[in-house]
Amino acid sequence: MTQDIDPITLAVLAGRMEQIADEMDATLFRAAFNPIIAEAHDASHGLYHAVSGDTLVQGKSGLPIFVGVMSFAVKAVIDKAAENGDLADGDIYIFNDAHLGGTHLSDMRLVRPYFHDGKLFCYLASVGHWHDVGGAVPGNYNPAATDAFQEAFVLPPVRLARAGVVQTDIIDILMRNTRLPQSAQGDLNGQLGALDLGVRRLDELLGEYGADTVRSALDALQDRAELLMRGELTDLPDGRWEAEDFLDNDGITDAPLRIKVALEIQGDQMTLDFTGTADRCAGPVNIALPTAVATAYVAIKHIFPGLPANAGVMRPIDVKIPDGSLLSAPFPAPVGGYTETILRMVDVIFAAASQAAPDRVVANAYGTINALSISGKRANGQPWVMFSFYGGGHGGSPESDGLNHGNAPISTATIPPLEILEAAYPVMFKQWALRPDSAGAGLHRGGMGAIYEIEVLEESATAFLFGERGRFAPKGVAGGAEAAMNLFSYEQDDGWHTPPMASKMVGIKLKRGQSVRLDTPGGGGYGPANDRAATEVARDVAGGLLTPDHATKTYGDAWTEVQQ
Repeated sequence: MTQDIDPITLAVLAGRMEQIADEMDATLFRAAFNPIIAEAHDASHGLYHAVSGDTLVQGKSGLPIFVGVMSFAVKAVIDKAAENGDLADGDIYIFNDAHLGGTHLSDMRLVRPYFHDGKLFCYLASVGHWHDVGGAVPGNYNPAATDAFQEAFVLPPVRLARAGVVQTDIIDILMRNTRLPQSAQGDLNGQLGALDLGVRRLDELLGEYGADTVRSALDALQDRAELLMRGELTDLPDGRWEAEDFLDNDGITDAPLRIKVALEIQGDQMTLDFTGTADRCAGPVNIALPTAVATAYVAIKHIFPGLPANAGVMRPIDVKIPDGSLLSAPFPAPVGGYTETILRMVDVIFAAASQAAPDRVVANAYGTINALSISGKRANGQPWVMFSFYGGGHGGSPESDGLNHGNAPISTATIPPLEILEAAYPVMFKQWALRPDSAGAGLHRGGMGAIYEIEVLEESATAFLFGERGRFAPKGVAGGAEAAMNLFSYEQDDGWHTPPMASKMVGIKLKRGQSVRLDTPGGGGYGPANDRAATEVARDVAGGLLTPDHATKTYGDAWTEVQQ
């Protein structure tokens, strides 16, 4: 039974439900043991439809990619529960299977049905990036993986709790399949705590307003999101625009991989057709179909930032993913490097959209998370694993220069501070600085990439890198220029080396005092470089963002006449 709901009540309930998801985010961030969740906020929580699994509400602090992909995760649990036939209040399912729930195996998902007055009302879900879940490479970014089993321990949807009783044997299996059980246990407890809080807050909300009113609000919010999306599309010109870009390689075969999109608008509908994208590959830059669909949602939300975060946004949008492509790889295809592929998907969608509506789109961001893992054993024999991702420049926009040293546009996560990393692991950052001359030139230049140089302080360590943009630079739009490419190097007894695969390498042996270095890309430029004011060029030179020679080569010498 649904009922009409007045606008004021709808606004109040929307805020209350968003606050529930936000509180769940905050609960996990405070409780998590590993810095990827606690500091970087690589996690998300939300409320999901009881039948379809569609996203109803999601916290503002969670990663954007999880907004769309978690509906697939919840639907996987709905299907599993239907198969079992005994779903009960207090059940909690846990799994990390990326082909069912999207993203990659490091992202552990907990899904809990919420019952009110004995009836299923919705699902609550929590996802967090655990520090290590087994596999060949500590931290689970294995650029040499050729199937999922080489990436991590694969867990299908199983019940962690039955009617409120935790199944400790499941926890025992989980803890036996990680190099860092204390961290995993802490993260698990944090996620369970977040779900408990969500149940309490929903109890309070439905007790105050009634289930019918809240259900009507959820339906109305999705309908409103659809209406707003159709209105946005109607304001754009009809037409078809294409764009393509490339991944460096798959980590196994050193050959580029095309990602292509055709964006078509007809009235109040949009089609995103990825026909022409490369076939499934051997290495771990494949992604599962749920991840591809969710990525399209992320890109759309960037282009139309004022729209609500629920499933109604995607009703007018048809996403066509070709069978057999690297965007719809079936199990057990490796998908550990999914971040690199979805970033390129976002780039090509932006590039196509810039042809239709250049005032709504920014240039390409740096386009890689540079997943770097350094691991070893301490002097006392205890293992350590430092996994983190690293920032770069964002693209120039119609209004301003791009953000310097930001995180990837698929993410609201933060980059863990060097002080946290140095305190937790036996490393020292010799450099953590902006990278001069890395931004794409333009009327509004891109943001600056960064330089990270990390020295090992223990007797030995092993490093693994999973990155991109080592051979294909982030592109500008509306006449803007490309940014600098990614550059990774590592120190050995005979000096500095670079990987043969440009952006990916496994098993780099390091001794005490040796370092690895990342020079990350900047963002692409927006608009012609000739239109940039000489005063702004001079300001960048004075601030060390541009070297004088690069400034003159890129923008001419008019800046030299500007008084500082």
